[in-house]
Amino acid sequence: MEFKVRNEDKKDTYVILPAYNEETRITPVIEKIAEMGYKMVIVNDGSSDNTLNVIRESQRKYPDNIFIYSHIVNRGVGVAMQTGFDAVLKYNPKYIVNMDSDGQHDVDDLENVLEPLITGRAQAVIGVRPLKDMPLSRNIANAIMNILTRIFYKVDVSDSQTGFRAITIDALRKININARGYLISSEFIREVNDNEIPFEEVVIKTIYTPETQAKGTNVIVALKILIQMIKHQIR
Repeated sequence: MEFKVRNEDKKDTYVILPAYNEETRITPVIEKIAEMGYKMVIVNDGSSDNTLNVIRESQRKYPDNIFIYSHIVNRGVGVAMQTGFDAVLKYNPKYIVNMDSDGQHDVDDLENVLEPLITGRAQAVIGVRPLKDMPLSRNIANAIMNILTRIFYKVDVSDSQTGFRAITIDALRKININARGYLISSEFIREVNDNEIPFEEVVIKTIYTPETQAKGTNVIVALKILIQMIKHQIR
């Protein structure tokens, strides 16, 4: 039988969406999430385009579902996630989901990533992108980051750089995220592992477009993350 999130569980779920220059892509994402009955913390990370006004337009349609936090300047996806985590703790939901705001993730997968949390099988979930659907440059970079995550953080996962993840409120209170950029993906996994938080991997659908392929972890970004990992180990 296909799992369906109950309305009471939707009311106890907040979705965190970092947003940087997403004026042409974010509206269908956040409005579908709102229509499904979930609440959102959207972190406008110092966008230089019309992203903030676009989000506000959607907020006027769904005032009970959309909460906006803004950085004056762009501070990176890691800091945006920290802002989102800090904000969502104020609302005290049972479940927290983090996903991209550019349309790369399928909103319908919210059911899939929440299922292990709601049924009690896990306290954290990592959304895994199928390798066959991933562009070659992303595939190589992700393989590199999976190896580095295994070496530096002693945890083996199928997709260390996924931007689609979920966690219970109790587990979120145990972890400590400090990364500024894309290192946050590996750091999240490290914190889950170090705090012995039971987690599951769930296969998700990924929608690649020229815009979404231009962002995320490529080989150059992977090398930058490696440098950050080394610095963290030295401290």
